[in-house]
Amino acid sequence: MIPLRDENPTRTTPFVNHTLVGINIAVFVYQITLGYEGGQAAYMGFVEKLAVTPSLLLSPSAWAQTPIPAPLTLLTSMFVHGGILHLAGNMLYLWIFGDNIEDTLGHLNYLFFYLACGLCAAGSQVIIEPGSTIPMVGASGAIAGVLGAYLVRYPQARILTFVFLFFYIRIMYLPAAILLGIWFAMQLFSAVTGGPGVAWYAHIGGFLGGVLLVGTFIGGSSGGKRRRSQQPPHNLHVVH
Repeated sequence: MIPLRDENPTRTTPFVNHTLVGINIAVFVYQITLGYEGGQAAYMGFVEKLAVTPSLLLSPSAWAQTPIPAPLTLLTSMFVHGGILHLAGNMLYLWIFGDNIEDTLGHLNYLFFYLACGLCAAGSQVIIEPGSTIPMVGASGAIAGVLGAYLVRYPQARILTFVFLFFYIRIMYLPAAILLGIWFAMQLFSAVTGGPGVAWYAHIGGFLGGVLLVGTFIGGSSGGKRRRSQQPPHNLHVVH
């Protein structure tokens, strides 16, 4: 299933969400230019430099050998992607769901919430696979937190969704609770079955972080409280 848009209007301009999308795209464009100028080695060198590598992060004695401080990669990895499809999928979800969460939390709170969910995501993957030497990159851990918050705040919001299951292909409206519930169930299933190339536990950790943290960030946002009360009823290995 692929979400196309939601029917959940906002009252404010989500300029933080737009900025996050813009930064992710700009970083990827820079990656592409590196590839043109220096080839695959330059491209991958940049990606790996900003990625989180669990085994390296948990080995302080090796930090002196890294291009940037290993703890800082918990943040930098959120803005690097492994390919155009990785970037496009993440930005689609962020564009659709992020504006409402920014509207709910307020601009600055939303930024801190987004980054906190990204840290929850990376931390979850590191805890589950502390010895991994595979670099992790991508915004989807942080975006998973946005999805968790959306599920909590707007479970009945209508999401226009492209649904495909073998020969069944439809574009239909689904409640956010259904779409995001299925999305989360797929992450759990993939984590258990060991789907290759994706840090599934980062998705799970980010999503649960969003579910648990959104109330805390709303507590500091009077705008978020007003948004909830005035919302009319309504009849989402790479992360990473």
